Amino acid sequence: MFVDSHCHIDFPDLSARLPELLDNMRANQVSHALCISVTLEDFPRVLALAEQHPNLYASVGVHPDYEEGEEPTLARLLELSAHPRVVGTGETGLDYYRLNGRSIADMEWQRERFRTHIRAARQTGKPLIIHTRSSADDTLRVMREEAARDAGGVMHCFTETWDVARQALDEGFHISFSGIVTFKSAADLQETARKVPLDRMLIETDSPYLAPVPYRGKTNEPAWVRHVGEFIARLRGIPVEQLAEQTSDNFFKLFKHIDREVHV
Repeated sequence: MFVDSHCHIDFPDLSARLPELLDNMRANQVSHALCISVTLEDFPRVLALAEQHPNLYASVGVHPDYEEGEEPTLARLLELSAHPRVVGTGETGLDYYRLNGRSIADMEWQRERFRTHIRAARQTGKPLIIHTRSSADDTLRVMREEAARDAGGVMHCFTETWDVARQALDEGFHISFSGIVTFKSAADLQETARKVPLDRMLIETDSPYLAPVPYRGKTNEPAWVRHVGEFIARLRGIPVEQLAEQTSDNFFKLFKHIDREVHV
């Protein structure tokens, strides 16, 4: 069985097809999926999926790209994290890709928000789901300053260098690969996927984005995490069953509030 460790199936282009998505998961031996929060306004939608389907779970957090809407305070994150179907904190992190004329110094609001999420995760014991784009040095620095290793977590949709992966691993974090690893242009990332210890690896779709080959350019969905796993297994020269079992074991050990035996 495979697990999709990061998806956004509450987004309208997927939620309207939910019965089909769940059927496709079953057909592709994908047992569980973690639906990720990006704003507090949309969190009820994420939580509703987790409450209605025994093999779907939720996280709570605000993505660094979202400047509008409710700012997540520590108290608010702790309140929402108390729900038993919430198993992770995030997605959170830093994203300097679109500065829109601002300097990195102007992004202190992102760094403070990231710190708030780390503090919440440390208190709840619900691991961090970290997004980093064009911001690896600051992401790692804040993780160290806030003792993120005490909460643990995953560097999701990883696209950085092996050196960044190594530093994140040294902080106790997992590395998660999305469909990007299957792209022909991703030779450096593929080399990183060969090097990451198998017991620290997760796989994901980040659906509806980043569909893996052979579906590149289409709307992604959790069932297609199987193609990510199959590709990495070929890269590493190991049976796909081994890759599926290990990445699933890693997921359930990290997100320890999930019931592994419940799936449909």
